Amino acid sequence: MMKNKVMPAAAFIALLALAGGELLFRQKHAPHPKLQEKIPVNVPARDDSLWQGPDSAALPPGPSGELIRYGQELIARTALYFGPAGSISRKQNGMNCQNCHLKAGTQPWGNNFGGVGSTYPKFKERRGAVENISQRISDCFERSLNGEAPDSASKEVGAMIAYMQWLGADVPKGEKPAGSGIVAIPYLEREADASKGKQLYAVKCQRCHGAEGEGRKDKDGRNYVFPPLWGEHSYNTGASLYRLSRLAGFIQTTMPFGVDYRKKELTDEEAWDLAAFIDSQPRPVKDFTGDWPDIALKPVDHPFGPFADGYPSRQHKYGPFLPIVHAHAAASPGVKR
Repeated sequence: MMKNKVMPAAAFIALLALAGGELLFRQKHAPHPKLQEKIPVNVPARDDSLWQGPDSAALPPGPSGELIRYGQELIARTALYFGPAGSISRKQNGMNCQNCHLKAGTQPWGNNFGGVGSTYPKFKERRGAVENISQRISDCFERSLNGEAPDSASKEVGAMIAYMQWLGADVPKGEKPAGSGIVAIPYLEREADASKGKQLYAVKCQRCHGAEGEGRKDKDGRNYVFPPLWGEHSYNTGASLYRLSRLAGFIQTTMPFGVDYRKKELTDEEAWDLAAFIDSQPRPVKDFTGDWPDIALKPVDHPFGPFADGYPSRQHKYGPFLPIVHAHAAASPGVKR
């Protein structure tokens, strides 16, 4: 598994300058087949065959490797560059990409980047169009980081793209490796219960994320060790984790801190109830009126109307979701939601 390493800024500047015009061009486009061909990867075998990130020793030498390492640094410590006191921009909420993409996007079922290079560009129902990796990054900055999208032509976006592509360089095009993204846990037959989730939060989550969901920063106060789960510095209502299925799946295989899919502490019900509590708390509200232009393709747990199925907003927020799933299946057989 990769370990985060911080390289002095002067070294980054010098090495990036050596990359030349070809490398700067590559920063703007995805995918980069030639880059993938040059980068050896070493993915240790796992008994369960779940994807995990390549060994950092496999990074190529020279400017390509430094660009990838810079992308890793940006993912792991985003706030230092784009947070309220960032060195590049100060228009984000202070969270790091790594707060939602664990271990810099390498942890199995930790919302990792294992399938990004192999599946993008791809059609996204939320956008209603084909989306590339740069647009995915912009979405995260605007939603999860509740800020402004960086320049898609910048070296920072190019570095993040290069890092994501390197992580999945061994994954065949068009395939999504096992363990990538967030696990889908079974729907409950009842409404997710925020009051039960509140009780669980006090026992399982509060020691890291705070009684008011405020998170915890490092000693310098610039970087979240444990991210805020609600409030002005958390993700906004347009983020994917504002959907209960996404948050519940993420929680169940990664939380409390130190847990992973092999040693889960939470049942499915507990994960749903915790998600209901967290996503019922106040957070930035951002209007994304262009989302899901085809309302028939909205996920069953997207809480904002209009809806094509006639079910109320509360049920789309907290469930029970199975009746909505069955209604969608009847209306559009074969469409996966």
